[in-house]
Amino acid sequence: MAHFPKTSRPKPPPPGNEEASTVLNLGEFQDVETLTLSEASLVLNAIVQRRRERAAKVRPDGAPQMNLNETEMLHTTLQYLDHFSRFTRKENVEAVERLLRSHRELEKFERAQLGSLCCENADEAKTLIPSLQDKIDDADLQDLLDEITKLQTK
Repeated sequence: MAHFPKTSRPKPPPPGNEEASTVLNLGEFQDVETLTLSEASLVLNAIVQRRRERAAKVRPDGAPQMNLNETEMLHTTLQYLDHFSRFTRKENVEAVERLLRSHRELEKFERAQLGSLCCENADEAKTLIPSLQDKIDDADLQDLLDEITKLQTK
């Protein structure tokens, strides 16, 4: 049996080596700014509102100023964010962001998760976000969670 040399390049390693367990390995997203679901909702709703306002303006020739391109994916995303956002008032979203940013020992990803999940206690938070285990003690984490809960929109 003849052996022929390989004619193709080696297959690249599969993407997705990211891991959010006891050690955060987020790959290219490691130091990227992250948003809570409530922050993302505010941003996307503001963009959509601005686009709708621009689309409603009429040029002097009577034609709409721009074509509003709202996709099904955008609507689905907005519905998801509206359903799962824990903070709906802009003031509360900003207060939660300031509160979370004050905890410099936490990674950006961990802060966003805490602001989105709104855990009831430190044990729940450390179970859902395992990388918190050795970063913050239970009492300090519970204080943070209690402050977040006070800002939650009912």
